[in-house]
Amino acid sequence: MKTGQKTLYVALLFVALVLLNYLAYHLPLRADVTKDRIYTLSAGSKNILAKIEEPITLDFYFSRTSDTLPIEFKDYADRVEEMLRQYVRASHGKVTLHVIDPEPDTPEEEQATKNGIDPQRIRAGADPYYFGVVATQADKVNAIGSLTSDREQFLEYDLSELIYKVQQIDKKKLGLITSLPLQGSQGNPMMQQQGTDPQYVINEWSDTFDIVPVDAAATELPANLDVLAVVQPENLSPRLQFAIDQFLLAGKPVFMAVDPSSVWFKQQGGQEAMMGGPQPNVTSDLPTLFRGWGVAFDPQKIVADNEMALAAGGENGAETRHADWLTFTPEDFNPSAPPTAQLNSMWMFDSGSLSLKPGTDLAFTPLVQTTAEAGELDAAALQFAQPDDIARKIVPSGKKTVAALIAGHFHTAFPAGSPKDEADKSSAKAPAPFLKASSKPSTLLLVADSDWLLDAFSIRKINVLGTAAAEPYNDNLSFAANSLDFLAGSEDLISIRTKGSAMRPFDVVRKMQSTANDKYERQLGALETQLNDLQTKLSALQNQKTEGNRLVATPEIAKAISDYQAQQASLRSQRRSIRLELRRGIDQLEYRLIAFNILFSPILLCAFGVWYQRRRK
Repeated sequence: MKTGQKTLYVALLFVALVLLNYLAYHLPLRADVTKDRIYTLSAGSKNILAKIEEPITLDFYFSRTSDTLPIEFKDYADRVEEMLRQYVRASHGKVTLHVIDPEPDTPEEEQATKNGIDPQRIRAGADPYYFGVVATQADKVNAIGSLTSDREQFLEYDLSELIYKVQQIDKKKLGLITSLPLQGSQGNPMMQQQGTDPQYVINEWSDTFDIVPVDAAATELPANLDVLAVVQPENLSPRLQFAIDQFLLAGKPVFMAVDPSSVWFKQQGGQEAMMGGPQPNVTSDLPTLFRGWGVAFDPQKIVADNEMALAAGGENGAETRHADWLTFTPEDFNPSAPPTAQLNSMWMFDSGSLSLKPGTDLAFTPLVQTTAEAGELDAAALQFAQPDDIARKIVPSGKKTVAALIAGHFHTAFPAGSPKDEADKSSAKAPAPFLKASSKPSTLLLVADSDWLLDAFSIRKINVLGTAAAEPYNDNLSFAANSLDFLAGSEDLISIRTKGSAMRPFDVVRKMQSTANDKYERQLGALETQLNDLQTKLSALQNQKTEGNRLVATPEIAKAISDYQAQQASLRSQRRSIRLELRRGIDQLEYRLIAFNILFSPILLCAFGVWYQRRRK
């Protein structure tokens, strides 16, 4: 073969490889072989894309040319971009993607800031970078101002929510049934009670919803409600409970907060007693609905947990731990559920526990749980109990769920239809048609406490330059906002499940590190025990003084010091050996992997060449 022909063949092979890569990138054929199928859109996302009526533009802003960004940021940006391209492909022309690098002092940077993309910094003094997505439909703009790998498992949910929300023109309607003064109160001059301002949770909800109050004596729900919130329900009419039942069974989402012992109402009861008024009911429950839906909630039981006891100010400035006032930390929240995924702290007071009754085929997802040291106590017996008495009465009985997401096909709590009032009982009219089971999957977010929604238990009001502001004690209000935002999303959004990460952990190395660390910790614990015992012996010997109050260097003390030094040297040597063994094992594994990655392709190619040569002969 001539040299010119060989050169031509090599050039043609190079062109073929380029074309092959180009076609592979642009053809709509994809194979997602990742463990959690992280690059495959769920049915809910595809349904949202199918319902787009006007074209949507997605602007993906990422400072790719920034020199200060670590490589993991750029890797995650590639993950986001590929996910956005999946949306473009699945939209069949309804979604357009623009990838923009907003370099400093450019129109792109100005546009990113204008559209709600937050400038961020890796460290103080570093140049800002941008990492976010803007969705535009007609003149409506919505943005994810800051993307972070901490929410990688919710990436599809966040992007689908962005596309869903940019199509919403008007606020959704939230029906609110409550006996708490969430929307403020006018007070009672006869009882010398002043009016109150709305609670901050109403401000949170008002950003997203038009709130429609519903009276407890109403016989039906207002028309066209999108979401229903029932908080500390008291004396709801049977017909209103039937309307709530039918609302849920119709596939509309419901948020409920009930309470076995409302701290707020107990405080009001003390004030009423001073004025000679009647005692309020501190318990809220909906037994008819819960029984029909298969929900287990005991309004006579309070959850207490010494591990989660909230410390509050007591007499003489001393703090008192209240085991029935629970403080939740990140490990107590469900990290896979959008309402609780990024919460750090919550407070709940005299809360109950939730579960499903046996035989119920609903999906029960705990959102907030206690530790395994929690127990249940009689609410009535704790009314006048002191915190120390409550702590001693707890018998641990395992984790308790105080907030849960319940989904599936519910059965009606009113199998005979709408309850009849006195006027209807004498009528022979046939009952109106009603739903006996969910017409489509329904969602109930249930919390066994209501006090956590109030300002007194969630924020501290402050004054900033003459303007009233709030400083959160915890994430109570974030949970309230997250819950309603989650429920207000379409059924398609609620159906989207979290996915794994593109960053796969090296389980073999982790296991080696864990094994070595366990061994190290065991020996370290033994070392600490020996050192403590030796220190006790030294202290006892050092207390033996002469009449002149001088230390006598007895043979016992000298020997103890010598033993201590020898043991210390030996244990330090053991510690170095363990660390060396751990490092050597990891290094050897790393070298083997590097060699495998480098040599695998050439070896495979050579094997194919040998096979082909033999087949050709």
